[in-house]
Amino acid sequence: MQRIEASRYFDIEEQLSGADQADAAFKRGLIKLVVVIPENFGENIKHQNKVQVQIIADASDPNTGTTLTNYIQAITGDFQSDLNEGKKLPYTIIPEVRMLYNPQLKGAYNFVPGVMAMVLMLVCTLMTSIAIVREKETGTMEVLLVSPLQPVLVILAKSTPYLLLSAINIASILLLSVFVLGLPIAGSIVLLVLLSLLFTVTSLSLGMLISSITASQQTAMLISLMGLFLPTLMLSGFMFPIENMPPPLQFMSNLVPAKWYYYIVKAVMIKGVGLSIIWKEVLVLLVMTIAYLTLSIKKYNIRLATT
Repeated sequence: MQRIEASRYFDIEEQLSGADQADAAFKRGLIKLVVVIPENFGENIKHQNKVQVQIIADASDPNTGTTLTNYIQAITGDFQSDLNEGKKLPYTIIPEVRMLYNPQLKGAYNFVPGVMAMVLMLVCTLMTSIAIVREKETGTMEVLLVSPLQPVLVILAKSTPYLLLSAINIASILLLSVFVLGLPIAGSIVLLVLLSLLFTVTSLSLGMLISSITASQQTAMLISLMGLFLPTLMLSGFMFPIENMPPPLQFMSNLVPAKWYYYIVKAVMIKGVGLSIIWKEVLVLLVMTIAYLTLSIKKYNIRLATT
């Protein structure tokens, strides 16, 4: 009898040794879908004329999860048709689909992290982008320049009120997500809040940098609103999968802070992972924050030296 090898038809890119390894790969975002082919697949289908194949998909993004399962079920159907060609008693392959993290395929699981990233990024950057440039337009910048305050203290003083306001925004979004949209927080809520505050500081630092290099409030608002809205919307992974984009856009997406925060929120809030899984993304946000703050203070120091 002809030997049936299912793995030869399914074009498997990576083989996992067990459920624990597959779960770890899902949490790290290394894989999107797993096909579990039972042992003795060929022998079972020959003797019983039917066999069950399990399809496990990452449904934290319900659109991607649904698309992938449809693809693999179509491949399974083609494989079954090839096996049944010229046979009187057809073989039957029964796909059993399991959606991880979002079995009901709710859109809120993808919508809430994207909204959090977009709201915090745009609102924080927009509010702080006019903080220093307002002083330039009103003529009170000279008072700040001749004051004994260090530049870093001026930057922090301008950012603190917006940081407190952003903390209220974070709390409001999380409360609405849990009690209105029914989106549970699978991971540590403390870790989620702390990392949200880190992203808020990153956004505030970017806003301060924009405020330091612009000469009018109108220009600052135009840059922070129009210049960041489309990159945040298009290149954060919220609207479109980044892996499907052309290589230049994939590279540009690495410069968008919302991309890293969007991944962090999905990993902590939906998958329930800890800091050991997302430390690289956290490190990227830390580096961005330090870079933005350093450039903002340096620009302030240059203006101080020229007066």
